[in-house]
Amino acid sequence: MQRVTISLDDDLAARFDAIVRDRAYTSRSEAVRDLVRQLVDKERLTEGRGGTCVASLSYVYDHRTRSLAQRLLDIQHDHHTLVVATTHVILDHQSSLETVMLRGPTAAVDLLADQIIAERGVRFGAVNVISVEPNDEHAEPAPHHHGGHAHVSPQRG
Repeated sequence: MQRVTISLDDDLAARFDAIVRDRAYTSRSEAVRDLVRQLVDKERLTEGRGGTCVASLSYVYDHRTRSLAQRLLDIQHDHHTLVVATTHVILDHQSSLETVMLRGPTAAVDLLADQIIAERGVRFGAVNVISVEPNDEHAEPAPHHHGGHAHVSPQRG
């Protein structure tokens, strides 16, 4: 592990300390490590977009928008190789929240997320993308069958 020293002006340090406290970090160092991991992962995701990722796409939509629920379902079915799971929550008489868990090539996941968020009637869309790499190594001592799925692990950061 390497030690990095940074200097912050008093106001910025006080605001940062408040965030460290509010988010229950055990130290400033742990908070800075999280920020660096996020920055490195964001950079990794934007370099070439050729890798693999897992993602959660969340959006609120107005279910009264004509055929929107069916269009969203059709889009998910058209991309069934990327969609792992979907959760639907009714918020009120007109709004629903959906979270779609995705896994696959980063470029394809980005395109799917953009397509869903761009649908008329979808509001407040956001996607959280985490780069992963294939990993068939385990601590599991006994050999076992994967049933056709591949393991992926978050990139080391």
